[in-house]
Amino acid sequence: MEFAVSREGTTLVTLHGGSDTTAREDAVAKLEETFESLAAEDVLVDWAIEDAAVREHPTAPFDPYTIAVEFDVVVTVEADDADEAGERGAEAIDAALTDAGVDSVTYRSSPTASA
Repeated sequence: MEFAVSREGTTLVTLHGGSDTTAREDAVAKLEETFESLAAEDVLVDWAIEDAAVREHPTAPFDPYTIAVEFDVVVTVEADDADEAGERGAEAIDAALTDAGVDSVTYRSSPTASA
C-alpha cells in the first residue's frame, strides 16, 4: 500500500547577507532551490517553507548570518501499515536531505503517514 509520509523540520543555513531581511530571503531561496530539485527528481512529492529567522547575527563585519529555516516535506513509500510507512518515510526524508546537502536538520514532529 502507498503512504504519504510528512515531517516538519528546521535546518540551519549559514550565508553572508547585507541585512537580516536579505539573509532570510537568501536562505529561503537556497532551500527552495534544493527542494525544487528534489521534487523534480520525484524524491519529494510536496514541500513548504514555513518560516525563516535569524539564529545568529554576524559578530564582526564580513561574518555570516546563521538562519533557521522551518520546512515541511512529504515523500511517498510502499508499506504494509502506517507504522512501517512512518519508519520508511523518515529514512527516505533523512536520506534525501543528506544527499541534497541540507545540514543541521532537527525535526519538530514525528513522521505522519496517511494512506
